[in-house]
Amino acid sequence: MFFAAWALAAAAAGAATPAPVALESMTSPELAARIAAGATIAIVPIGGTEQNGPYMTLGKHNARVAVLAARIAERLGNAVVAPVVAYVPEGAVSPPQAHMRYAGTISIPERAFESTLEGAAASLRQHGFRDIVLLGDHGGYQASLARVAARLDKAWAGSPARVHAIPEYYRASSSGYDATLAAKGHSRAEIGTHAGLADTSLTLATAPQDVRSDALRAASDPSAAPGVAGDPRRASAALGEAGVDAIVASTVEAIRKAVARR
Repeated sequence: MFFAAWALAAAAAGAATPAPVALESMTSPELAARIAAGATIAIVPIGGTEQNGPYMTLGKHNARVAVLAARIAERLGNAVVAPVVAYVPEGAVSPPQAHMRYAGTISIPERAFESTLEGAAASLRQHGFRDIVLLGDHGGYQASLARVAARLDKAWAGSPARVHAIPEYYRASSSGYDATLAAKGHSRAEIGTHAGLADTSLTLATAPQDVRSDALRAASDPSAAPGVAGDPRRASAALGEAGVDAIVASTVEAIRKAVARR
């Protein structure tokens, strides 16, 4: 009876533990087994390496999209997550424009970026994934994701594989989340557009190690710091969690609808 109870407890514990979703943490045979067992969706999370003012790290987008993509894959149940694409277009390098005016930003040409996504998608298709999902955490390259999906869908018209650019992910993390914060009484100036209340709260909820909280608390006026557009002083993980929940829910719904239309 003791061993029977132990076996049941072990089985229950195993059932409660979700299967790992990060492709790079699996061996090749483990991934092949997941695909054979019905993992038909591959999520390609796309971040970016850019300045985020003095209170958030250069890899904010990469850390954030990795966490969110994993939560989305776990919710879907039949998805794995490819490695984060950290090199994206960020503006002209010389003379520097946009975020390239700040130390640490890395920018690549748009065509190189799109070619990288096409190569990644083709590789995933070769291994048996039928739905490749592009999730972009940055607003500057959303049009590139749509172009890549359109080009590959046309090229793959005779096969069952499709590429899906999911704008709902970025929409929920930007305008949708801004509206949530505004409904809580926060002003547009405080919410900001970059490294402000919204940006910092989402990062605190997903990758708190990427926020320099001590420096933020010590700053007299962080909203005036170079690279900051907004006021992050009242940012919190609790505020960010509302955005995280909405991003995951709306993205999962959008992916399921896209797969159903394929």
